[in-house]
Amino acid sequence: MSDTKIKIAIGADHAGFDYKEILKDFLKDYEVKDFGPSSADSVDYPDFAHPVASAVENEEFTYGILLCGSANGVAITANKHQGIRAGLCWENEVASLVRQHNNANVLCIPARFVSVDEAKQITKTFLTTAFEGGRHQNRVEKISC
Repeated sequence: MSDTKIKIAIGADHAGFDYKEILKDFLKDYEVKDFGPSSADSVDYPDFAHPVASAVENEEFTYGILLCGSANGVAITANKHQGIRAGLCWENEVASLVRQHNNANVLCIPARFVSVDEAKQITKTFLTTAFEGGRHQNRVEKISC
């Protein structure tokens, strides 16, 4: 899992903080920027999801990774950005499909519902799975409002 051209923006809330820290180490072969938080103290997930989504939307980063308890809050927040296709992934096959069919550019992981090993595998799959294009391209183009 090594591609130094891929830049990853990562962020979380308090429920995803520990996994964020573990994933940063797991992603040591990539260029990763941590958008916070800096501790497991209670925080508001939009304060971290918006900056990650903006950084990906502005093409400063290739992908974003967001973690919170259910991953719903960060996914909803990130998807408010027109250039973002955030996918909530709780298992490996979903991570593959959001890349293949939806060309997702932000991975949202529910820290309370997956193990650390599952989070690592989901991340690896997300980062190494290509968008299939073809019939899916037309669908992806219809997403933005």
